[in-house]
Amino acid sequence: MTLVTDVALRRVLDSRGNATVEADVHTESGGFGRAKAPSGASTGEYEAIELPASEAIASAREEAVPRLVGEVYAGDQREVDAALHAADGTDDFSQIGANSAVAISMAAAKAGADVAGLPLFQHLGGTFRGNTFPTPLGNAIGGGEHAADATDIQEFLAAPVGAPSVEEAVFANAAVHGEVADILDDRGVPCGKGDEGAWAPSIDDAAAFEIMAEAVETVGDDVGFEIRFGLDMAGAELYDDEEDGYVYGERVRDTEEQIEYVADLVDEYDLVYVEDPLDENDYEAFADLTDRVGDRTLVCGDDLFVTNVERLETGIEEGAANSILVKPNQIGTLSDAVDAVELAVENGYDQVISHRSGETEDTTIAHLAVATDAPYIKTGAVGGERTAKLNELIRIEHNA
Repeated sequence: MTLVTDVALRRVLDSRGNATVEADVHTESGGFGRAKAPSGASTGEYEAIELPASEAIASAREEAVPRLVGEVYAGDQREVDAALHAADGTDDFSQIGANSAVAISMAAAKAGADVAGLPLFQHLGGTFRGNTFPTPLGNAIGGGEHAADATDIQEFLAAPVGAPSVEEAVFANAAVHGEVADILDDRGVPCGKGDEGAWAPSIDDAAAFEIMAEAVETVGDDVGFEIRFGLDMAGAELYDDEEDGYVYGERVRDTEEQIEYVADLVDEYDLVYVEDPLDENDYEAFADLTDRVGDRTLVCGDDLFVTNVERLETGIEEGAANSILVKPNQIGTLSDAVDAVELAVENGYDQVISHRSGETEDTTIAHLAVATDAPYIKTGAVGGERTAKLNELIRIEHNA
């Protein structure tokens, strides 16, 4: 019933106005799935390769589609994803492009769920896990690679850890985003928005910490539950080989100073989450920081792990980080992403399912977060391509 009978690929727009890949998968019984690949700006050195959309589509049509149509069943995700790997023949999807691969992989999952008459999260993760839902991390202030002339730290993330429901958490993050705007206005600081919808004011990191602390406290008092915040520091972007350190404007911190700086921030602001605080190749420094603060915050590896089982295995051996950011397009297929989640959970690491800076209205990651029982999902606070995921989480919660 779920034999794949057609795979259609086309170019569509992402949230930055760039071309990305959309895939449609049809099955013999009328099942249908559609998915779109996101795209990153702050990308890890070891990510699967994203090709220009037209090139990825042409290559996938030639190499992958013949291995799928009439050959595999959409209801068997590992069979689909194994066919994609076989069609590509490389370790990093550099032949057909991770953007084509992940779009097809996610579309096939949706087609399989359609045939089974199940919501995607149940198709991916089995029966629903009670009232367990991810806490959304909402980007409220941003800079780094996502916005010019803004903070050195890439993301300041609201985390409504005390929210009694996904719905309340989603609206709390939106309220924090709005409160940040009000505080900036009171200070006479004009600003636009970065790639992920966060405010991108021309302020330094110290001012951003003050504003975030004030915003989460104000909104927390209003809603009556605890809201904390966290960071994506994008350490690989801050690190400069020539300077042999982490560059913050005119200041450069060496590795020991960076570890000390981050540990002090965790203590001062009670940070709930710190993503990529150090360079993507520095497992030892990640391990040192985790040893210092890992008992009270998530030290999350994004560029460090790139949703890659082999890199995660190295991190586990060295005690680097205590959580992994999971981005399906970073590794190419849903099966590969779930493998990383399972290895993480088996070894006491938390999984954080994540969007990309260049997003689409695709909602697959909302279902993946619920399917894998993720404690957090990182998917922005405002903006149609971000709220698509958040609204889908609310729907899942209401229909559970």
